[in-house]
Amino acid sequence: MKAVGIILAGGGSKKMRELSSLRAVSAMPIAGSYRAIDFALSNMTNSHIQRVGVLTQFNSVSLNEHMNSSKWWDFGRKQGGLFVFSPTITFTHSDWYRGTADALYQNLNFFYRSHEPYVVIASGDGIYKLDYNKVIEYHIEKKADITVVCSRVGPEEDISRFGVVHTAEDGRITELEEKPVESETRNVNCGIYVIRRRLLIELLEGCATEERYDIVRDIIIRYRNHKRIYAYNLESYWSNISTVEAYYRTNRDFLKPEVRKHFFGELPEIYSKVEDNPPAKYNPGACVKNSLISSGCIINGHVENSVLFKDAYVGNGAVVKNSIILGDVYIGDNTTVENCIIESRGTLEGGKSYVGSPEEIKVVVEMMGRYPLNAQKEGHK
Repeated sequence: MKAVGIILAGGGSKKMRELSSLRAVSAMPIAGSYRAIDFALSNMTNSHIQRVGVLTQFNSVSLNEHMNSSKWWDFGRKQGGLFVFSPTITFTHSDWYRGTADALYQNLNFFYRSHEPYVVIASGDGIYKLDYNKVIEYHIEKKADITVVCSRVGPEEDISRFGVVHTAEDGRITELEEKPVESETRNVNCGIYVIRRRLLIELLEGCATEERYDIVRDIIIRYRNHKRIYAYNLESYWSNISTVEAYYRTNRDFLKPEVRKHFFGELPEIYSKVEDNPPAKYNPGACVKNSLISSGCIINGHVENSVLFKDAYVGNGAVVKNSIILGDVYIGDNTTVENCIIESRGTLEGGKSYVGSPEEIKVVVEMMGRYPLNAQKEGHK
């Protein structure tokens, strides 16, 4: 084993609006049957990284429930395993994670107890496939101190969401602009890093001494002229889902045949926790066009260009277009839903209209009528 893995899954995002009020971004449902963190976990196991730590913090109930067994990602081994770390109060320390570097520092014993020479650090809200061993090989070839995985984003992405990377001809990073208003380049930091384990320990201890808490600002940007920091270009699909618009667009990307083939028709596989649901049922009169319909769904109405997660119900005469319907949602008869994201466990009364626009996706949270108010305090699926 060349590397130990770390997945940073503790973050929330105000740009997710109501969607992140009850769950971490890494726990957001993706492509009908998956969670965002499944992609990083699957990349780890497919890269034969057998010892993986997941750092959780914000609204972690749903995320922890999803990871209650490591067998789904094949981490249930005598050697290695899946470890979940949350902030811990001790007699000498009572802080939450104050940033990505601080989260790693508070779990420094995990690195002390590991024996692998390298560490792969990945964000839990990225949707992509990547063999981390190729990044490690590139890292060794370049004799790099730190390697940052980068991806070129399209014009539809708000560049101010990302760290923009500038490189020399040999791939060495010369500048990293954190969330610029505008930029000449579209090459962005994916939040995936490879670093030698002993160097990481040294840098984290230095950050803690100086009360610095962020990987990008306090390690990569600060040391870019003192350490050999290189960019590894990810040429295949990559998306970050930390805004409502990006989450909506990413789920609808899975309606494209080439995206589905990349993730689900080509090896290696993407794994997730499996639930025992019956297959989707299409009753007489149902009409479905270019949509993903998950197990347990019952369709009576019209569904087009949409993604429906598990156990959704679409009533007679209901019309669902260009929308994302999360799990266990009831859509009543003759209801219209267009350009919306419907929060899980919601009940949409019959005969109503819920319509957003392509420029402003409407997030609908309708829990009344099926669940008591205190259900909002329990983690959503």
